[in-house]
Amino acid sequence: MKSSFSKLPIHRDELAKIKQKALRHRIWFKVLSKIERIQIDLTIRLVERVKSSYLAKVLFAVVKKLFDALESPVKRLMREVGAKLAYKISQVGKRLGHKSAEKWAEDQGFIQFLTVTYMNAPVLYK
Repeated sequence: MKSSFSKLPIHRDELAKIKQKALRHRIWFKVLSKIERIQIDLTIRLVERVKSSYLAKVLFAVVKKLFDALESPVKRLMREVGAKLAYKISQVGKRLGHKSAEKWAEDQGFIQFLTVTYMNAPVLYK
């Protein structure tokens, strides 16, 4: 994933939009350290398009941190918990002879259902 990112051109405008979104959602100061904020700010001020692969890797780590913080808790849990639960249940379904059970692991509605059920389950069952 890092190598594909370094091939993409990073423009000043894109970084400015990400910064603006982070400020709007009030995570700019909560999530990023002072050094990370300075890295983004200086890149926006001084660089039109990032050409250095080293700078791109540094910025990628900071931007990824912001995107992770911007992601909703339900979507994060869908990715981390719901998808794994759906996969396990689909494997059990396959073993029981359900031919359509393979598709359950990719069904976003099923993954969301499992995630919301997980979120509302008592702590004792988690």
